[in-house]
Amino acid sequence: MLAEKQLIAALTDEQTRSKAFGQLVQTYQKRLYWHIRRIVLNHDDADDVLQNTFIKIYKNVGSFKQESKLYSWMYRIATNEALSFIKSKSKKLGLSDGQLQEQMIANLQADVYFEGEAIQLKLQKAIATLPEKQKLVFNMKYFQELKYEEISEILETSVGGLKASYHLAAKKIEAFLKTTS
Repeated sequence: MLAEKQLIAALTDEQTRSKAFGQLVQTYQKRLYWHIRRIVLNHDDADDVLQNTFIKIYKNVGSFKQESKLYSWMYRIATNEALSFIKSKSKKLGLSDGQLQEQMIANLQADVYFEGEAIQLKLQKAIATLPEKQKLVFNMKYFQELKYEEISEILETSVGGLKASYHLAAKKIEAFLKTTS
């Protein structure tokens, strides 16, 4: 916790800001990338959203109120940027969110950066059928192994609600996988 306070202090000091931001990027880049990638599914889109996320973090770190962990605050920004990206993309393409999701899953098979096997592709298809909140909760809990308390801070939702969302998501994924086997 002390290291986080020191990092925040360094990020808000003009003389140490650049170096501290480099440290922040180095520390969180990979985790934020995979969080975003599980939402947007495409490597190039994830890179774009990640870049926008770090720009927003850089511009707004001075207004960070420290009511949550820095990590949670950054994940919230990354989540919002990824969801905004999807909404914007579906609007540009004239597709519903569901149609865009189907297109993104279809493109996943052709993505040279997707290293998954057939079962992983099926899992991604199953996750894509979930409502947005269940999808986020499932990805954060299952893939990123975040604790419910951390997810609660990021999504600003109760722990009980998150547990219910995760349970429902897992049941829906299990049913999807059984019907497509």
